[in-house]
Amino acid sequence: MLTTLIDLVLHLDVHLMALVQDYGIWVYAILFAIIFAETGLVFAPFLPGDSLLFVAGALCGLGALQLYLLMPLLMLAAFSGDNTNYWTGRLIGMRLFHRVKGRFVKREHLDKTHAFYEKHGGKTIIFARFMPIIRTFAPFVAGIGLMQYRKFLSFSALGSIAWIGSLTLTGYFFGNIPVVKNNLTLIILGVILLSFLPALIQFIRHRRLS
Repeated sequence: MLTTLIDLVLHLDVHLMALVQDYGIWVYAILFAIIFAETGLVFAPFLPGDSLLFVAGALCGLGALQLYLLMPLLMLAAFSGDNTNYWTGRLIGMRLFHRVKGRFVKREHLDKTHAFYEKHGGKTIIFARFMPIIRTFAPFVAGIGLMQYRKFLSFSALGSIAWIGSLTLTGYFFGNIPVVKNNLTLIILGVILLSFLPALIQFIRHRRLS
């Protein structure tokens, strides 16, 4: 399973193009479901959101997907996922955590997200969009912490627009440049590493202070 996941992430362009060819317009629903799941289901932080958006944008540049359909649809998916996760945390957060901890939800993931949340406040909802794992738990923790819903909505909307827009448009404008296209696996690895960089810096700082 791990090997399959690694192959999927490193060759997203091949797999996503295959989905386009096999499912046609239904590929938009598949992408919607992936983005929704990563942001809306607390047990799905492993999904490749950042690299998927970059590759999807590159396919828009090729004409395999339509940018004017893809971007608003995925923004809606991210926003809907955020809100689903928020209300899951608010209504049944701690009961769900105690029931599934150790299997899907790691205590350290919640702790890291909560620490980040304490430091950056409501802006965490925006910042977390660009940080794998933390973006899955940030709305969940906001719900548990009873963050004012109106405030959460505004940050969630801004974060959804910024995350989907920046990565999709980067792929659209740069994903098909020959040097990028010919080294796409390395580019995907770079996107993943950059996504984890803020969390890594935070971890190093925490270790130095402890």
